[in-house]
Amino acid sequence: MKEKAKAFAEKAHQGQYRKITKTPYITHPIRVGEILEEAGCSDELISAGYLHDVVEDTQYEIENIEELFGTKIAEFVASHTEDKSKTWKERKQHTINILRDADKEVKYLIVADRLDNIMEFEKDLHELGPKVWGYFNAGYEDQKWYNESMIKNMSVGLNRDDIPSFFTTFEQTVLRVFRKENQ
Repeated sequence: MKEKAKAFAEKAHQGQYRKITKTPYITHPIRVGEILEEAGCSDELISAGYLHDVVEDTQYEIENIEELFGTKIAEFVASHTEDKSKTWKERKQHTINILRDADKEVKYLIVADRLDNIMEFEKDLHELGPKVWGYFNAGYEDQKWYNESMIKNMSVGLNRDDIPSFFTTFEQTVLRVFRKENQ
């Protein structure tokens, strides 16, 4: 299942590139899947990690995911698919609300995605400096609000034993990225 999901994501994201580095976009979903695999998550959740941006960023619909990968994986993907008709702030507030109230597997998927994005952003920030903020729909203050809100809500409702180590990595990375000198 995981290899099928990875191959499907590679096909779906073919020709897409990251905003700043222009590396193939598929590197992001693959790393999200790897974060989830390293944390010992289920094959279904790892598969959703590979597929998490397919509905949001390609021509495929959630029905395609359900048909090919089943209801559980489709539900994971749907839980983390943004409605692009809404403003950036509305989309991010929705994600924060989902994160706060979600079960642990959905939380894992959302935080793994944010972790990979913020780690890539940190690399770009070191290479290019504060001008990287200009590549995104929201600047420093809005991005700071979003990421700090994610930290505040990611562990809500989880038992201590259910919090994976990558949550700590996410929090530490956010703190580094949003230091005053990186504005």
